[in-house]
Amino acid sequence: MSVAERGPAVARTVSLPVPARRPSPSPAKAVVVIAPLSLTIALGLWGIRRKNTMWGDESVTYQLAHRDLSQIWLTAQHVDLVHALYYAVMHEIFGLFGGGLLTLRLPSVLAMSVAASGVGLLALRLAGPRAGLLAGLVFPLLPQVQKYAQEGRSYAMVCALVTWATYALVVSVPHRTWWRWAVYGSTMLLACLLHEFAVLALVAHGVTLVVSPVPRPVLRAWSVTAAGVVAGLLPLAICSAGQSGQVSWIGGPVRLRYFLVVAVVGVACARASLGVRGPVRLSVLAVPILVLPGLLLLIASLVKPLFVDRYVLYSNIGIALLLGAWMDDFHRRQQSSRNAWIAAVAVLAALVPPSLSLRTPQSRSNDVTALGATVRKEGRPGDGLLYLSGQHRILTAANPDDTRFLTDLALAQDPVSSNTLAGVELPAQDIAARMLEFDRIVAVRTAGAHSPTNPQEEAKTNTLRRHFHEYGTTHVNGARVTVYVRDHDPSPRADPGSNSPGESGGVMR
Repeated sequence: MSVAERGPAVARTVSLPVPARRPSPSPAKAVVVIAPLSLTIALGLWGIRRKNTMWGDESVTYQLAHRDLSQIWLTAQHVDLVHALYYAVMHEIFGLFGGGLLTLRLPSVLAMSVAASGVGLLALRLAGPRAGLLAGLVFPLLPQVQKYAQEGRSYAMVCALVTWATYALVVSVPHRTWWRWAVYGSTMLLACLLHEFAVLALVAHGVTLVVSPVPRPVLRAWSVTAAGVVAGLLPLAICSAGQSGQVSWIGGPVRLRYFLVVAVVGVACARASLGVRGPVRLSVLAVPILVLPGLLLLIASLVKPLFVDRYVLYSNIGIALLLGAWMDDFHRRQQSSRNAWIAAVAVLAALVPPSLSLRTPQSRSNDVTALGATVRKEGRPGDGLLYLSGQHRILTAANPDDTRFLTDLALAQDPVSSNTLAGVELPAQDIAARMLEFDRIVAVRTAGAHSPTNPQEEAKTNTLRRHFHEYGTTHVNGARVTVYVRDHDPSPRADPGSNSPGESGGVMR
């Protein structure tokens, strides 16, 4: 065979298709992931201890996560069922890394860091690399994000899961493969099981798809997935409905101003010509997740007050996306970057005071560490201890040493053995009788709170009013500690144990 005859064969051999190699992640994508992650971790670690203080909700996490899994489940039958999964997760984390203050808060720091990376990737996909980097960096700077990144509650984890579920949704639209929808659905369901109001993000996703030019098969796939998420959440929603008293403390919208401000700013940013990539536009994704969850809670509050800003913490995803894309658009429109730098410096300077404030004990509605220390300081060995109301017992339970030498006058069964948050109290007549056995009583109540109108609480207040007088009150952040002295005792500084069952072994240990 001649060379000429062999030529085509060689040519055919050379022209055989080579299997395509998956492109490696671009440097821009790596920066969009790493820079927001690093910034969020740095801000999360800054002042994370808050001077070694803890507030009430964190104290509940701390106490329940130290119980056995079986005890967590039994407690959830009475109270806090909506947070049972979170307590179980924290129980395992405490078992691995110890149950200290850092272990309580570090999972939230890491979760918010993962959320920041997800926000960056969302903006990168929808508006380009620079918008992705800016959105990812804006997210951890938001005051609400900084606050809950350092809190031992489930909200940061929920925010991270909703962020990545949103990313999975955006990725699923063009590909339409079943496993991508399965990832989206399972991530959303996990977020909802950690906190039921994450389901409002599902509504926002549905609105985004309805107003976007996506094919009907995509809408059908989302509908099936959303139905699966709702079905998975339904048992928890039905069971927890019987514990609606958990939110009875909400008298009206809590910290509504922040939501209103970011909603207005976000909608204003959405009016700009933001980048468009793919069938889902950034503004069409961001505005619903920013506005709808909070708006739906406000509408529901017309029937029963439910709006609390942290319940829809994930709405910050929307404002971060919109601000990042708007800044990218602003930078492209400017002939010089000088104005952009001036604006960035001004914003960072404005964020310094709230950032510093969020890392102080006074940034939370109460300080159970300071409250416990005050009880220990004001109480004497053998004094009686009274909680007005009994639910406030959880405020001093994180550190039993604070009340070790005082006798809890109303307690019939402690929280752990009764599988409750605050224990079981004695009947009203028994509480009154025990109070009269003591010459000094240290009473704990939250600031501005009114005791519930039940027989036990009425017995406490009536006995104090008739047989004791106020000796002194110490105000602590969000609470007050009052020492009461029996009227027949002319000298409150007399031996406090002379007529107390504490000397005969009645001191609570």
